[in-house]
Amino acid sequence: MMMTSSPRRPLVPLVRVLSLLAAGLTALLTLFLIGYILLQGLPHLSWELVSTSPSYISQRVGILPDLLNTLYITLTTLLFVLPLGVGAAVYLTEYASSRRLAGAIEYAAEALAGIPSIIYGLVGMLLFSNTLGTSLMAGALTLVIMNLPTIMRNTQESLKTVPQSYREGAFGLGAGKWRVIRTVVLPNCLEGVVTGCILSVGRILGESAALLFTAGFAHTANDFFTALSSPGATLTVALYVYAKEQGEFGAAFAIAAILMLLALAINLLATLSAKFFQRRNAS
Repeated sequence: MMMTSSPRRPLVPLVRVLSLLAAGLTALLTLFLIGYILLQGLPHLSWELVSTSPSYISQRVGILPDLLNTLYITLTTLLFVLPLGVGAAVYLTEYASSRRLAGAIEYAAEALAGIPSIIYGLVGMLLFSNTLGTSLMAGALTLVIMNLPTIMRNTQESLKTVPQSYREGAFGLGAGKWRVIRTVVLPNCLEGVVTGCILSVGRILGESAALLFTAGFAHTANDFFTALSSPGATLTVALYVYAKEQGEFGAAFAIAAILMLLALAINLLATLSAKFFQRRNAS
């Protein structure tokens, strides 16, 4: 009996070639974008640029206030979003007895993740800027709402990977619910918390639309507590201002190079942290 070749077999080489082309094109576009930004930005990057404040009298361009504002708003956002996100994930995974309620909360979180950032900016302006004024605190609270789904979903998925036998063993030794969560479950899901934190930092660093409405454009260097109650531009907002409003494309590309290096560092940190937790779990 003769074997007939499958009609789909001739398509296999074509699919492989198309897949290779797609992967190569993606890699080339990524390398081109990184290389172009670094080539355009690094020549304009200097110590004077990153260590001084802008001066309109001497026509000096400096991004020190923008660097500080980015650091302040990142720390403030993480200070609020980490307890909220981790707490919501713990409730949904360990405490929620109603599947309908848990499903509704998860659906709301997924809906929040899909809302355009410009809408967050509009809502943040109406809710936070009108009460707290245009300030870094208003921008940070807006970013808290934006990043809450990221922290919550990553932590929730990591909590589900903790074996049920760990919980049952702790309960068998007489530990209470909260003690089991605090001493057994959470230490074994740090990977999800760290991953969500890293992803949130990346989104905070790259956000501009929401901050245009809430944090403002000021290039003033303040201490942490003064900055939270004052308007201030982050690196992304400063990039927009220098490129679009002032035509300072050298400073704009320098800021873009800094943001690109930070993005690469965040991705590297995420990869290293994932490998660290994999080695720890394997041992």
